[in-house]
Amino acid sequence: MAHHGHPSPRFGRVVTAMVTPFSDDGALDLAGAAELARWLVACGNEGLVVAGTTGESPTLSHDEQIDLIAAVTDATDVPILAGAGSNDTAAAVELTERATAVGAAGILSVAPYYNRPPQAGLYDHFRTIAESTHLPMIIYDIPVRTGRKVDTATLLSLAHDTENMAGIKDAAGDPAETGRLIAAAPDGFEVYSGDDALTLPLLAVGAVGVIGVATHWTAAEHLEMFEAWERGDTATARDINAAMGPSFDYETGDAAPNPIPTKALLRVLGRPAGRCRPPMDAEPAGLADDARATLATTRLGRELGFG
Repeated sequence: MAHHGHPSPRFGRVVTAMVTPFSDDGALDLAGAAELARWLVACGNEGLVVAGTTGESPTLSHDEQIDLIAAVTDATDVPILAGAGSNDTAAAVELTERATAVGAAGILSVAPYYNRPPQAGLYDHFRTIAESTHLPMIIYDIPVRTGRKVDTATLLSLAHDTENMAGIKDAAGDPAETGRLIAAAPDGFEVYSGDDALTLPLLAVGAVGVIGVATHWTAAEHLEMFEAWERGDTATARDINAAMGPSFDYETGDAAPNPIPTKALLRVLGRPAGRCRPPMDAEPAGLADDARATLATTRLGRELGFG
């Protein structure tokens, strides 16, 4: 049970935003996606996000996105959050309806990017999507990618005005503001960390879990950190968080943005991944060596002989 007797978060505490495996010719590898999803669950993931940014949603067709969500939903028994957002409200509604039909457990809907709508437009966008499904919906707020913060007031209005606005994936980088949101949100509104390096700080203001990237290979440590936090052992939680620092540093950077490093690390592990689709297919020399060095700092890596 989570802190203060709250029920466990509906999508789990440790949720990986899964990469999308491609074959050597760049085609969608559905068998690989099912295999990777099962492995991630075996490693301790309590839920998965499919076809999010880490899953290269910008270069997936709608049909590919839905095939991927269906394949992973069928292959696993954990909650699958379907990446079904768009900066086009009609397209987001279509994707949401189709993801609902193939059995997703929830919808992850990123804030509209590039066109930068006003707050009233963001409110209408998310409300329209929420009304197109019976599934719980998580808003993904990542201003560094979208160019527009979803204001706390907008999030609170949506949480109060819709039946199924279940929470947010928070990558806004402002734990103080997230604390204000959580303090004012209705019961059952769940905040997930959307920035691996800020998960522990966000737990301190009331987040319930992480939708992570380094969780591809650090699920065990993350579970241990959550369990330490839940029993009030903050010193252990801090130690585990610090030990995961090299993984957080590795997962993205200017020379190799997410998900390029994760795919390189999964290839080192012999797991389905392939390379990224253009324009994300440029990989710096030496990344596999960096992956091995990163794995050496982790429990999974030590178990597999990288330490």
